[in-house]
Amino acid sequence: MSQAKRVVLVSRPVGEPKPSDFRIEDYALPTPGEGQVLLRTIWLSLDPYMRGRMSDGPSYATPVPIGGVMEGGTVCEVIASNNPGFGKGDIVLSRAGWQTHALSDGKGLAKIDPKLAPISTAVGVLGMPGMTAYTGLLDIGKPQGGETVVVAAASGAVGSAVGQIAKIKGARAVGIAGGKDKCDYVKSELGFDDCLDHRDPNLAAKLKEACPKGIDVYFENVGGAVFEAVFPLLNAFARVPVCGLIAHYNDTEATAPKWASSMMRSVLTKRLTIRGFIVSDFAARHGDFLRDMSAWVREGKVKHKEFITEGLDSAPAAFMGLLKGANFGKQLVRVGPDKA
Repeated sequence: MSQAKRVVLVSRPVGEPKPSDFRIEDYALPTPGEGQVLLRTIWLSLDPYMRGRMSDGPSYATPVPIGGVMEGGTVCEVIASNNPGFGKGDIVLSRAGWQTHALSDGKGLAKIDPKLAPISTAVGVLGMPGMTAYTGLLDIGKPQGGETVVVAAASGAVGSAVGQIAKIKGARAVGIAGGKDKCDYVKSELGFDDCLDHRDPNLAAKLKEACPKGIDVYFENVGGAVFEAVFPLLNAFARVPVCGLIAHYNDTEATAPKWASSMMRSVLTKRLTIRGFIVSDFAARHGDFLRDMSAWVREGKVKHKEFITEGLDSAPAAFMGLLKGANFGKQLVRVGPDKA
């Protein structure tokens, strides 16, 4: 194969991303220089944070430049190497982005042992989404036995792990997801105590029924109407790890809600802890995460679901669908076969 393919950012979206914001390009397969390796992408992870990288507003990370390859975590095979640290055939975790091939100097690459678990889990339950759930819940949420933990986007890669870890720690887990199928999966397959449909017009009342003792931990992935239903039920000293706000990623204006002042009054009187975080804040916990999560997956205490589209060309539509909740489980793109 002498041709490679990539997806680049053509324009910064206003509101929801659209197909014309992306372009699929062919380019000549690069040749590794001294100290470099050539990577072939097998799995591409699609995640909500990528919407923020498409904009050029203030953020914790540099935006994707216009004409630049879309950002993303990947599982790749080394197909040529001039780097003594990596050999041909090695499977590695990388940040190659939305492309079939990439050059790397080896920095930031991590070898994956295919014998330990399916390699796709390195960008899923045993990767960034799993670690986001683990650190956000345990380091900020700190659930105690008998407490009630509520998590939005409960059937997704992060939310599904949050609820299952909460159960392992002896807490009650209540999920919020989109549609009956997802809610049924969260309860019957993942073992949550309850799961409510965020599209239900009676969400607030049903959430109150599902949480008769109030809410001690709310793992925030969504914002919007879900947050408005949760907030009045937060107990004194409740903890709110803020992982994502997918309901607002396509907002074109940043305005304070009318109830902001009453919210702040509750923050004071209930002594709430609301903390935003980025998974890299907890890099020192990576060893603990891998030890615990790999054991829980192996023992069947944490289950996971993958939602796969085929081929790099499918990435833009899959990503746009992800922002609307079209995925059911961890959104992945199978860019190439496991072995060349």
